[in-house]
Amino acid sequence: MKTSGEGSRSTRNALNPKKLLNSKWTSVDPVIKEKHFVVTAVDYDESGAITHCLMEAVISGRSFAIDWRTLGNRDEWIYGWC
Repeated sequence: MKTSGEGSRSTRNALNPKKLLNSKWTSVDPVIKEKHFVVTAVDYDESGAITHCLMEAVISGRSFAIDWRTLGNRDEWIYGWC
């Protein structure tokens, strides 16, 4: 028997904002042959909420800001390097 919320686990990664820095991610749909990324910067406000998240491509070193919540979407991101 499924409990409420169980179905969402199949499409969402459990994210802990405090452990986001230096976490490694694999893009499900690589762009310009960039597949592996590392979170290189995370900024928080006074209440501890994330205000800025920066990712860097391992191969090219290209950096870009990302809404950290999108990392929970398994259709876009996989935690770790695959």
